[in-house]
Amino acid sequence: MTANYLKMPLLPLRGLIVFPSMVLHLDVGRDKSIASLEQAMLADQYIFLASQKKMNSDDPSSADIYNIGTVAKIKQITKLPNGTQRVLVEGFYRAEVIRYLEEEENFIVEAEEKEEIVGDSYETEALMRTLLEQFQQYIKVSRKLTDETFETVGDIDHPGRLADMITSHLSLKLDDKQEILECFDVTERIHKLLDIIADERKILSIEKKIGQKIKTSMEKTQKEYYLREQLKVIQKELGDRDGRTGELEQLRTKIEQSDMPERITTVAMKELGRYEKVPQSSAESSVIRNYIEWLVALPWQTKTEDNIQMKKAEKVLNADHYGLEKVKERILEYLAVQKLTNTIKGPILCLVGPPGVGKTSLAKSIANAIDRNFVRISLGGIRDEAEIRGHRRTYIGAMPGRIMQGMRRAETVNPVFLLDEIEKMSNDFRGDPSSAMLEVLDPEQNHNFSDHYIEETYDLSNVLFIATANNINSIPEPLLDRMELISIPGYTEVEKLHIAKRHLIPKQIKENGLTKSKIQIRESSIMKLIRTYTREAGVRGLERQIATLCRKAAKELVSDESKDRIIITDRIVEEYLGKPAYRYGLIEEENQVGAATGLAYTTAGGDILSIEVTHYPGKGSLKLTGKLGGVMQESAQAAFSYVRSRTEQLNIEPDFYEKYDIHIHVPAGATPKDGPSAGITIATALVSSLTGRPIKREVGMTGEITLRGRVLPIGGLKEKALSAHRAGLTTIILPEDNEKDIEDIPESVREGLQFIPVKHLDEVLEIALVKEDEPNES
Repeated sequence: MTANYLKMPLLPLRGLIVFPSMVLHLDVGRDKSIASLEQAMLADQYIFLASQKKMNSDDPSSADIYNIGTVAKIKQITKLPNGTQRVLVEGFYRAEVIRYLEEEENFIVEAEEKEEIVGDSYETEALMRTLLEQFQQYIKVSRKLTDETFETVGDIDHPGRLADMITSHLSLKLDDKQEILECFDVTERIHKLLDIIADERKILSIEKKIGQKIKTSMEKTQKEYYLREQLKVIQKELGDRDGRTGELEQLRTKIEQSDMPERITTVAMKELGRYEKVPQSSAESSVIRNYIEWLVALPWQTKTEDNIQMKKAEKVLNADHYGLEKVKERILEYLAVQKLTNTIKGPILCLVGPPGVGKTSLAKSIANAIDRNFVRISLGGIRDEAEIRGHRRTYIGAMPGRIMQGMRRAETVNPVFLLDEIEKMSNDFRGDPSSAMLEVLDPEQNHNFSDHYIEETYDLSNVLFIATANNINSIPEPLLDRMELISIPGYTEVEKLHIAKRHLIPKQIKENGLTKSKIQIRESSIMKLIRTYTREAGVRGLERQIATLCRKAAKELVSDESKDRIIITDRIVEEYLGKPAYRYGLIEEENQVGAATGLAYTTAGGDILSIEVTHYPGKGSLKLTGKLGGVMQESAQAAFSYVRSRTEQLNIEPDFYEKYDIHIHVPAGATPKDGPSAGITIATALVSSLTGRPIKREVGMTGEITLRGRVLPIGGLKEKALSAHRAGLTTIILPEDNEKDIEDIPESVREGLQFIPVKHLDEVLEIALVKEDEPNES
């Protein structure tokens, strides 16, 4: 460090710039910023103040901070009750960051003081007078500054400090203030400030003109309101032939021509009589009018005739969806029962699966298959019971719940009604919407559904309700009991390939203005997209990648008129989309000690989970990292206890728990992980680490473990098998009780995997660990 450089902590500021000679308070709350303050107080109390380039950055790096700032001295620090610190600082001089010495715990920089350049004294004096005069004119047109502000800067005799103080009082953008701060030549600084003040005066002048126009417009509006009120009185005296009477007649005609039953018509006519008596200026008038409009708009008896033809329904489902044979078979069974019983009463279908597997489109296909109207509402984020049951008609802005809104859009009493993301409803002090949903979905109750806004009971028994969910764990048991679950797992690679060729590619070619003659995507390129550019259970990400290819092809065709056709090859895929985002096959490249591959079930389908264990000299502590949930932590504890109880049989040092610390880690620590099926995976990795025996890289496993080493059954085997197949595993160890679930796995996946059912952990270790006399092949 040279003699001209100063080492000091840096405090990044948000939306604020401190100039030399300024004294002001700062509220500091970020950990790195507080650390900078503490380090400055331990030294000479000097700190470098520089502004962030973006205000919304909570954790800025050195690239996000301006290099030019102000060296200030900390005068006072006060700790506030909310944990922040209020700091009084005084700016001294401008400085520039030469380099950053530290960025992790807090910012430490080497800074160089920047000297101000003062020009000719006569020119400077003239500029100062001009600047004061322009600032005084600015204050006259500004509503935010007073004459006292001018008096505070009028006595400053140093030109640079005068420019800085005036800049601090102006309502400028951060970039403009930073430009003034970075101007070391005082003459140039004053010239720039004069230009800025001139522009601000023009803007304020325009704002003043706009304000005058608005005032004139408001006076005109008030005048028109007065004339309209006079007109109402005149119309009332004349019998109101063309005024409110006409509106009342329109409403009466709507009521008479609607399909409302007699009891609802009576209610509507009664409300119409109230509406006629209430003054139109009253807030209650609009409430009554809206209520009548809702009664008229709702379908009460209009319905579509069901046209359940099994061959047609099967054809529609097959045309809209590839694969999902068991799902489509269950839907056809459901429709067959509806046709024979001629009633909707029965289980409510709930399509469960990860995002992008076609749950919503399946519901649309069911509606198309039986010629019913289709309506969808999203329940994600609903936490107020009134969202389902509606608001009571006691205030302006009240409205019916989502169910009644959906029925209005459906226009018939027997639509296919999709309740999307039903598991994402929550509850708070405003009520539990899932409890209100019980009445909607219960066939024994929904013929008399009561909405708080409509007040009159509404018959929902003719509606075919279909729900969708990504994960059923958060659905309350009573609500779950009213639904029949149909699981839609992820697609295999072969199914994704056919879906892309039959549905996604033709759709994106059309949406991007192309034709089949202008673009061709080879089958190998589609597989490359599936394997190395997407990692998902559904096909939503695949469709986005295909859309990107189509857009880029369209751009190239338009830019180069000599081209009339583009063939998407593997090389073109990389040219358009960049390097692959994922590595096809996530298994280890060679057998590893202490690293086991587990199979997990997530809301996005199946996935593989690497579990790593290492040990080192210590005092026997067990450390768990990777953001593990409570159930997974208990599995680790159980595995650790089992290994301690079997040291002799496993050929492990009996006192290892006194000599070594054990660290169990599941990578991707930013993702929460929980569930009961990682027990045997953790135990296998632990034994491998302590014995030094590698784990076979092609083996994946799933199952819970007891303290006696028994392997308990798990769920989601189909999704886990799909993820193992995608990752390139060849062997899956699973609980013996789950052997029956192997039949649910697609045959194309079963052919590439060997399933080994086990009862005890000893069997797992025998299969997964490389034997001592067996070569450790990669």
